[in-house]
Amino acid sequence: MTVSDFITRFEAGLTSMTGQPWPEARERYDALCQSFAPPDPPGMHITDARLRGVGVRRFLPAEARSGRVLYVHGGGFTIGSVRSHHGVAASLAERLGREVISVDYRLAPEAGYAEMLADCIAVANACEPLALVGDSAGGRLVLDLASKLPTVLPLGLIYPPVDGIDESSLGASAPLLSREEVFGIAVHCLEALPPDTNAEPPAQQMEVLAVAHDPLTRPLEATVARWRQAGANIGYRCADGMVHGALHAHARLPEMHNAWQGFCQALKDRLGA
Repeated sequence: MTVSDFITRFEAGLTSMTGQPWPEARERYDALCQSFAPPDPPGMHITDARLRGVGVRRFLPAEARSGRVLYVHGGGFTIGSVRSHHGVAASLAERLGREVISVDYRLAPEAGYAEMLADCIAVANACEPLALVGDSAGGRLVLDLASKLPTVLPLGLIYPPVDGIDESSLGASAPLLSREEVFGIAVHCLEALPPDTNAEPPAQQMEVLAVAHDPLTRPLEATVARWRQAGANIGYRCADGMVHGALHAHARLPEMHNAWQGFCQALKDRLGA
């Protein structure tokens, strides 16, 4: 598959959601994302459960080390689920060699940002993870979740919106995510785009994955540079030619596959034995 093929298929799927009620749109999004996911790794044990009242999907590799990793999915805070991001979470668990717990947090507009974050906090407190990983909207939640936990954990961030996004900091529009769509997040989830607070790095150890064609990449790179100046140890990689959402097709797009593999290996190395 080429990135052009991916963009065409994904855009068509998103267009089919236009004007649909939220439940129908979410079902279509789940199916769209699942259409790019690879088969589950052999021997992986996958179960749905509830932790402190919050739905989760657990991914346990055949030969897993002790310790868990918490994963928070993307979807613009309004769509996305443990089903849409099943392939990402399964791959993460296989590559890290550890159990991954994917959080099925509540979504806007039915829930506010504080409720989404509360769901993530509840699951984190229940499973005591070794690291936090989030993509897109999930990356934003992970940034805020990190400061709410008693222990500072390594973070894995995949093209998240960061503090201080405005007209001057945001990059150019790109396929599958325009500048207008980024600012549109605030319509349903205002707290997801906080002002620039120049806060301390959320963790001292981070792995960050971005894509070349994404309006969120420019502010993310500026934030990574600021965190590094503040002393954080951050690994950064950008998938050449890729677009926001390409993580769903990591098994089919060579550039995304290589960047994802590097990201996961670097995070695995940080976790150690």
